[in-house]
Amino acid sequence: MTVRCPALLVAAPASGQGKTTVTAALARWHRQAGRRVRVFKCGPDFLDPQILAVASGQPVFNLDLGMMAGEEVAWRLADAARTSDLILVEGVMGLFDGRPSAADIAERFRLPILAVIDGSAMAQTFGALAHGLASYRPGLPFAGALANRVGSPGHGAMLAESLPAGMTWFGALPRNEAALPERHLGLFTAREIPDLDVRLDRLAAALGAATTLDLPAPVSFPDLVPPKPPRLLAGRRIAVARDAAFAFLYPANLETLSDLGAELRFFSPLAGDAVPECEALWLPGGYPELHGPALGANPGFFPSLRAHHEAGRPILAECGGMMSLFGAVVDGAGAVHPFAGLLPGRATLQPRLAALGLQRANFDQGVLTGHTFHYSRSETSCPVWRQAAYPDGRQGEAIYRSRGLTASYMHFYFPSSPAATAALFGAAA
Repeated sequence: MTVRCPALLVAAPASGQGKTTVTAALARWHRQAGRRVRVFKCGPDFLDPQILAVASGQPVFNLDLGMMAGEEVAWRLADAARTSDLILVEGVMGLFDGRPSAADIAERFRLPILAVIDGSAMAQTFGALAHGLASYRPGLPFAGALANRVGSPGHGAMLAESLPAGMTWFGALPRNEAALPERHLGLFTAREIPDLDVRLDRLAAALGAATTLDLPAPVSFPDLVPPKPPRLLAGRRIAVARDAAFAFLYPANLETLSDLGAELRFFSPLAGDAVPECEALWLPGGYPELHGPALGANPGFFPSLRAHHEAGRPILAECGGMMSLFGAVVDGAGAVHPFAGLLPGRATLQPRLAALGLQRANFDQGVLTGHTFHYSRSETSCPVWRQAAYPDGRQGEAIYRSRGLTASYMHFYFPSSPAATAALFGAAA
């Protein structure tokens, strides 16, 4: 049996073309038209999904054939198709970039591709680029093209005329229309853009004025249902830091913890919260280096972290979460911020990317997949407990262990091994 729902995969010839902007505009426009829109993001991205969740009004899950099994991608699409009027999938990098790529997902699940191309510095070459994307891999489902950063209605008309015969023109977005702000790890988090809804409404209006936004053709998905893991964390309260300093959370990770039976207790160190009463603690990645003074001014946060650790209770600290546990963090301007001191050493921000890519980590209960993406380097005397690896076998991130604390630059994807995840948060063997 299958379920059917209109769907598009929004791709581009390269990063920086405006995929997130266009996907958000499409989601907001169809939502304003009264449709239920579900959006997904290709790749292990934390920031774009936050923007897309505000645009669509629904949680945005990641789809990545390197980080998750194809069966999970299939049942997530089917689950969305059962309850939605439109599915949008934002690609990652260029359409064919990476192994696996956005094109691999489009081909495997027959998702029609909408190519977003920055038309700001071209004319008829726009059509050549669109033709190349459509024809590079024979049999790839291709829906049409949309121009971003167009200078005028006449410029948009020129780009539309350049498309090969039979290729659909999806319209254009004007140059500088409600651009979304960025920093070194990508877009700002959604909570850091106070006028985000205004920007999204402007984007939707501009896109709606440039084209007729009909629903695409329905796509058939196998009628699969998600598996349910055993409730290995039943009765355990897990405190989860969540604010602008600790913002990198996969919705699928929260879903997995809940499915395992955990009670999630969110708190905000930036708002002055200490660690709440809990059996285990999760410090996800984020930007602690941008909030050193605010974190240091919270009188209860670092002492409550130390008390939790001294009691031997589990802590999982990922990337920025791990950085917050060092004795100090040196930010991009060279300022030194004292932090919790649970781990010896310090982390120092670098001007260039320090590590990037999918990784795997072997635990006694299973293999956790995930990824790494950071600009800082750490120096610590803490012994390495386990070592993650890249898919090609190269050595990946160190994983440190101190009492109940597990810390690494690696961001773990919990659905890849619910049993290993449960063990990190203190589930009985």
